[in-house]
Amino acid sequence: MLDATVSLPAWIRDAVDFDARYETDEEKMRLAVRLADANVTHRTGGPFGAAVFERRSGQLISVGVNSVVRLNNCTLHAEMVAYQLAQKRIQSYSLGAEGHPAHELFTSCEPCAMCLGATLWSGVSRVVIAASRDDAIAIGFDEGPVFAESYGYLRERGVEVVPGVLRAEGRAVLQRYQDLGGPVYNG
Repeated sequence: MLDATVSLPAWIRDAVDFDARYETDEEKMRLAVRLADANVTHRTGGPFGAAVFERRSGQLISVGVNSVVRLNNCTLHAEMVAYQLAQKRIQSYSLGAEGHPAHELFTSCEPCAMCLGATLWSGVSRVVIAASRDDAIAIGFDEGPVFAESYGYLRERGVEVVPGVLRAEGRAVLQRYQDLGGPVYNG
């Protein structure tokens, strides 16, 4: 029988306080960007980090870092890892399920086509983005077919999208990854 496991790098234990509450968008985004930067520093994956929070309380529910190369799985982008671990933690396939508080995703870089699709089905009510798609493309990543209509579709479904929060910090992590010769793994 085949089995797949999603795991975070060991350094996460020392880098993340899961009991912390985050008050502002900037505090939440700093965590996502810090995760991306640490992933580069520890050479455990690409320059992408994400975190899922309870929207009202600011409680951290899960984090994700890009683990594509480390775990040999093209689907393990930071957002996908954060969604999977958040859903496991709340024991629901939807972060918008009845009886659960609203959740939001903070991501160090604009989601690729796969992660944007997963965002629709994840159940989050809000997505906050640091670096842009163009910033990722500038260092060689192929983000796939993402269109303005894709974001319009999310908004029509009640998902708030907030781009550009700490964009310079997110872009700096991407640039550092490129400067260090990090691999671009587009399939």
